[in-house]
Amino acid sequence: MAVTQVVRSEWTKIRSVASTVWTLSLAVVVTIALGMLISALSRNEFDSLSARDRLSFDPTFISFAGMSLGQLAMIVFGVLVVSNEYSTGMIRASLAAVPRRGTFLLSKLAVATALALVVSMATSFATFFLGQAMLGEHKAALGDDGVLRAVIGGGLYMTLIALFSMGVAAMLRSPMLSLGILMPFFFLISNILGNVDATKKVGRFLPDQAGSRIMQVVTPLDDDTPYGPWGGLGIMALWVLAAVVGGYVLLKRRDAQ
Repeated sequence: MAVTQVVRSEWTKIRSVASTVWTLSLAVVVTIALGMLISALSRNEFDSLSARDRLSFDPTFISFAGMSLGQLAMIVFGVLVVSNEYSTGMIRASLAAVPRRGTFLLSKLAVATALALVVSMATSFATFFLGQAMLGEHKAALGDDGVLRAVIGGGLYMTLIALFSMGVAAMLRSPMLSLGILMPFFFLISNILGNVDATKKVGRFLPDQAGSRIMQVVTPLDDDTPYGPWGGLGIMALWVLAAVVGGYVLLKRRDAQ
């Protein structure tokens, strides 16, 4: 089967499964709504901040507060895109139709990543503008130093979260097992390692902590992170590459089941 036919087939699979459409929609709604709420609360509390906290006040990063829950939906989307065929048994038919497993997996990932990128970029820009509207006089402008980079970076961050989840799902095949590992990893282990003094230097190299650096415009006064915004996104990209390569290698070696 030609690559274009495989890509078209994968696009049909994704848009015909209601769960993937709903998870992307949820990512948009949650990210924007929570970002607006946190931004409105931050505006109301600004006058009570200390002088030190005002120096570290980052209106752009505050508007992206909803990313923490929005990435949950992107993780589910990434897992379902890959593992749905395993849970339904359709993977046998898919691999019979596309014997070249590398073509099959990369086409699936390419289509899903492109869709995630479009949705994530639209969400990031909407989150920024609506969040800044909630911040009122404390808002940042898109033309301010580092702001456009942060907004574009927000879209890239969400896309890489989805792609990382796809790679993990390709390795594990089971949606329940994939989510059972990814959810604690991002929402428990990463937070613990990043907030405990003894492990903080390790935690900052995890994909979500490193990648989220791209959305920061104002550097905290006591920050000693050894990499910048693009360096953090690069670290996250290496995690994603490792997951995708792992999924590809295991798909090539295992039987379809």
